[in-house]
Amino acid sequence: MTYDVIVIGSGPGGYVAAIRAAQLGMKTAIVEKYPTLGGTCLNVGCIPSKALLDSSEHYHNAAHTFETHGINLKDLKVNLKQMIARKDDVVKQNVDGIQFLMKKNKIDVHQGLGSFVDKNTIKVTKDDGKSEEITGKNIIIATGSKPANLPFIELDKDRIITSTEALKLKEIPKHMIVIGGGVIGMELGSVYGRLGAKVSVVEYMDGIIPTMDKTMGKELQKSLKKLGFDFYLKHKVTGVTKKGKEVTVVAEDSKGEKVEIKGDYVLVSIGRRPYTDGLNAEAAGVKLTERGQVEVNDHLQTNVSNIYAIGDVVKGAMLAHKAEEEGVFVAETIAGQKPHINYLLIPGVVYTWPEVASVGYTEEQLKEKGIKYKAGKFPFMASGRARASMDTDGLVKVLADASTDEILGVHMIGPRTADMIAEAVVAMEYRASAEDIARMSHAHPTYTEAFKEACLAATDNRALHV
Repeated sequence: MTYDVIVIGSGPGGYVAAIRAAQLGMKTAIVEKYPTLGGTCLNVGCIPSKALLDSSEHYHNAAHTFETHGINLKDLKVNLKQMIARKDDVVKQNVDGIQFLMKKNKIDVHQGLGSFVDKNTIKVTKDDGKSEEITGKNIIIATGSKPANLPFIELDKDRIITSTEALKLKEIPKHMIVIGGGVIGMELGSVYGRLGAKVSVVEYMDGIIPTMDKTMGKELQKSLKKLGFDFYLKHKVTGVTKKGKEVTVVAEDSKGEKVEIKGDYVLVSIGRRPYTDGLNAEAAGVKLTERGQVEVNDHLQTNVSNIYAIGDVVKGAMLAHKAEEEGVFVAETIAGQKPHINYLLIPGVVYTWPEVASVGYTEEQLKEKGIKYKAGKFPFMASGRARASMDTDGLVKVLADASTDEILGVHMIGPRTADMIAEAVVAMEYRASAEDIARMSHAHPTYTEAFKEACLAATDNRALHV
């Protein structure tokens, strides 16, 4: 069977690339090694974690804020088995939705491990060892990523776990030790922290969510401390051991002093690595970088002209929506169009509560580049809508060019900022100034007024409600 486009991997980048290619009239196939479509995001990443985050937030509110709202409950308890079952149902609905989209767009799905025979031929090997070969004029590598690990940590997937196992625990940990203060660790740590677990975070850098604006990490740390989180910042993990149901993490601080932390679960969340295992990229002559990423140019084209790569397997942030944009970009490039992606304007989000969302330059990056800027902040404590919903933690920070007033970065921590950041992305795509946003009417009372007020604060300190 010969196709115009073969996509290897059915995560958000892969399935979106396949759909766009099919929309553009190309005969398209997708190859997926697992029995379900959707990749990490739908099966063991974005979607299931958000389902558990929402469930844990409902429980936490019932336990801590309902009484203030005038809602009295008796005998409140967590049914973790049902919580996990609901998460599984959410995953199934989404996965079934992708299967439907493949049929709707007449995309052939080949289940099995996809590996290169040559630059146009893909061998698809099923679990039973049987294989078939398909050929494609163009190939898109969208094989994603897997959780990274430290060489001296033995993951038993029972007590010493990754994000995958954290989504299906059979009990609420008494004390979960999270190695890594990045997005995944903070999200999953907060799930179990809100359900009653003690959570300790060991992070090598001097702040959590270290890739984001430093103000965001400090504010999130303040909020998570209210949940009882302990933080060991600037600590390097040197050992992890297990004895029965007890796990011990040994770490050193910046002065070389050792600390031992004992718990019943260790979540290793030090990031993710590009996944090309079994791809046999060398058979097609495709170059990989020292970090195991597929090497691509600005058109996401590999050194072999008919082979492209997208998503977590190439350079850049490991984000589902970044992979989707790249999937569309490559499909349109193959079709002869001239698409573009502005990587600076791909937002990043942390789905803790409060949520953290960010787009554009951080304050640290602007200082490093020597760009003169002005900053405007507005705290949710001063927001009428946030007071009404008892979500007053956090703030919105707007960074604008000192002379032109163009918005250069927006950083939010607070309620529903994951959705609010889209307004900032639109503004920045159209190169709006802080004054532009400040003069636009925002419905009252809404959380988005905080963005307007931060823009007012950035333009001659004109915030009205603080």
